[in-house]
Amino acid sequence: MPSLKKRSVLAALASALFSISAPAQADGLKVVATFSIIADLAQNVGGERITLTTLVGPDQDAHSYDPRPADAIAIRQADIILANGLHLEGFLDRLLQASGTQARQVELSQGARLIHTEEEEHGEEHGHDAEPAQHHAHHHHGDHDPHAWQSVSNARVYVNNIAKAFCTADAEGCPTYQENAASYGRQLDTLEAGIRTALGGIPEHRRTVITSHDAFRYLGQAYGLRFLSPQGMSTESEASAAQLAELIGQIRQEQASALFVENISNPKLVEQIARETGAKVGGRLYSDALSAADGPAATYIDMMRHNATTIADAIQGD
Repeated sequence: MPSLKKRSVLAALASALFSISAPAQADGLKVVATFSIIADLAQNVGGERITLTTLVGPDQDAHSYDPRPADAIAIRQADIILANGLHLEGFLDRLLQASGTQARQVELSQGARLIHTEEEEHGEEHGHDAEPAQHHAHHHHGDHDPHAWQSVSNARVYVNNIAKAFCTADAEGCPTYQENAASYGRQLDTLEAGIRTALGGIPEHRRTVITSHDAFRYLGQAYGLRFLSPQGMSTESEASAAQLAELIGQIRQEQASALFVENISNPKLVEQIARETGAKVGGRLYSDALSAADGPAATYIDMMRHNATTIADAIQGD
């Protein structure tokens, strides 16, 4: 059963749809992106042919987001809704139900190379059509780690899925979307080469790092790092005292090179770990949200470049 708070949100969303008049139709394909990283990818593909609305903005957490009445209105008026999928946007089903939208919904992680939650400790990778595990992991994200965009190769899949969705909805604009996607793909090639250069010089024995929550496994798998965290894949999960003590022991044993806070997570746990292990806090990483426009991670490319250089500088700058 939904909580009282969630029922209240649903009631407010439904009320807004009937009490607020819809604005005049805007020109272009009306696109709703669930959070800021997806919005940036969509803007690079859609350019001036789309009108874009972002639900969860910069420095906001999609794991714990509560929809607003304005979100339901945007969803109802949309032509296309772009989501990550993999149970990341826990708010989305309620919002879709409240809005009564007829928009096409596209899960951008379809076709990406995914990490299965039951086999994540072994670093194994699976496609989206992998067989489900016999036992489900004890969190609400389901069978796969949802943070697939942290691998640039997966970001290319997201971009291609966006271009296909836009072409289906706007055939006249398809050549533009395809050209934009190809151009952006070349930028992603340059980005990935830079990440490999930045992280490639880190010695093998210094490749274990700590972050606030478990959002960087794809980055680690793609570029040879091991990430540990006191929280699970959702920022809403909480580490027990026993789990925290076990992690601190593991950090000491493996001599983790640096700890990092995140833009969407409370830094207290990481700061506590730093005090108890003597490991330094190496800076702020961006995981599930971009920074504000004047920050260091205002676009997906900026975010990935910032994270790679921040990690490399913290470890190699000792």
